[in-house]
Amino acid sequence: GYIGGSILERLLVHPDAHSFEITTLVRSQNKADKLKKLGVTPADADDLEAAKAILRGLRRRHRATGIPSIFIHTSGTGLLSDNAAGLYATDKIWDDADADDLETLPDSAPHRDVDLAMINADNEGYVRTYLVAPSTIYGLATGRLVKAEIANNHSQQVPRLIRAALDRRRAGMVGKGVNIWPNVHIDDIGDLYIALFDAAIADPRTRHGREGYYFGENGEHTLYEVGKHIGRVLVELGKSDIAEPTTFTPKEIDKYFAGSTSLGSNSRCRGNRSRMIGWQPKKTTKDLFASIRPEVNDILRRG
Repeated sequence: GYIGGSILERLLVHPDAHSFEITTLVRSQNKADKLKKLGVTPADADDLEAAKAILRGLRRRHRATGIPSIFIHTSGTGLLSDNAAGLYATDKIWDDADADDLETLPDSAPHRDVDLAMINADNEGYVRTYLVAPSTIYGLATGRLVKAEIANNHSQQVPRLIRAALDRRRAGMVGKGVNIWPNVHIDDIGDLYIALFDAAIADPRTRHGREGYYFGENGEHTLYEVGKHIGRVLVELGKSDIAEPTTFTPKEIDKYFAGSTSLGSNSRCRGNRSRMIGWQPKKTTKDLFASIRPEVNDILRRG
C-alpha cells in the first residue's frame, strides 16, 4: 500500500536491516512474488485468521519469554473529526501528548474501536502498542517498490477530489469548504514510523498504550484552499474554465464519496509527542499545494 510501501522502503535500507526478518501483508500473488525477490516474506491480507494469529502469537511469545512485543498500529486523525460538513471551522486542537484529553474521545469515533483494542492489549502487558495517526497524506510515493508496482504511489483524499473535479470539470468542496485538516507528506510520515520504531526498540519507556498516540502533521489547510489549487491546475491544463470550487451537490456526494461528507469535517491536532522522539518533518502546507499539479498529471496519465 501507500503508507506500507513507504515504511518498507525505509526498513530495507535501515542500518540494522541485516538483522530483520520482514513479513508483509499483500493483496496479490504477483506482488508476493516481487517481494520475495527483495527478501521479504509475504502473507495474505485477505486471511482474517492470519491477522488474529499475530496477536495470539505475541501473547504466546510473552508467555514463553516474558518479553512484551512491540506493535506499531496505523490509526488516523479522522479519529478527531467532527460533522462540520464544510460549514464551519473549529478552535479545538488535539495534542498527542495529552492522553487525558484524548481519552475523552467517544468510542464511536472513527478508528477508535481498533485503537481501544490496541490500548487494552497494552494494558494486559504482553505487548507494547504504539498508535501512529497520519493526517491528510499527500505527495506521490517513489522508490523501487513503486517502480516494481508493488506499492501504491497515491494517497486518498486529494486524488479523490482531483478525480471528482476532472469528472465534473470543476473543482469542488463539501459545504463552504471552511473546515480545517492537518497534512503530512508521504516521506515525512514514513520517517515518523521509523523514528518511532527506533525509539521503541531503544527505550521501553517510550510512551505506549494510552499515552502512545503519535500524530503525523506539519501544517493545516482548509478544503476550500485545496479545491482552489485543484481548480487552478485544471484551468491551466484546459480541463476547467473556472478555478473557483463549487459545493458538491448531494447527488455528487453520493457519486464521488459514497454519500460521506467526511472530507468536510474538522480534524485539528499537534504532533508534539511525535517530535519528542526526534521526528523532524520537512514538508509544509506549501508543499501540499505544490503537489497537486503532479497528482493531476499522474492521474491523467493513468487515465
